[in-house]
Amino acid sequence: MNETMVCAVGNVATQPVYRELASGASARFRLAVTARYWDREKSTWTDGHTNFFTVWANRALATNVGASLSVGDPVIVQGRLKVRTEVREGQSWTSADIDAVAIGHDLSRGTSAFRRPHKEGDAPSASRSPEPNWETEPGSPPEAATPPRATPAGVT
Repeated sequence: MNETMVCAVGNVATQPVYRELASGASARFRLAVTARYWDREKSTWTDGHTNFFTVWANRALATNVGASLSVGDPVIVQGRLKVRTEVREGQSWTSADIDAVAIGHDLSRGTSAFRRPHKEGDAPSASRSPEPNWETEPGSPPEAATPPRATPAGVT
């Protein structure tokens, strides 16, 4: 079956709503996607039309959305586009929904700290030793092999 897969870059417009259902976890939020273009006459960037999508997440993705996203966060959403038309009180309404496959913070507009969720019954893993730098010469001292890590400006 053919499906329309989309990748939308925008901002979280409403607080995500998380629910535990009989079929598993579910979360939804509105995504605002505003086109920007260069206005040659004004020599400045200008906001174009804003499109709003309802983003739906299920199971583990829903749980992580509920714990990670808040209004205003810049995000990237990938999923199946579903355009629906219905009649309410005699008026025709059209809505565009995205059944999300993946959602993440847009790192071109800020920083984020990734944490894997702990499964029930699992103890937090012990701290790992640093990964070796495979580009060092054999026999060189270990201190030279590990470059200093940059710390992010702000962690969300």
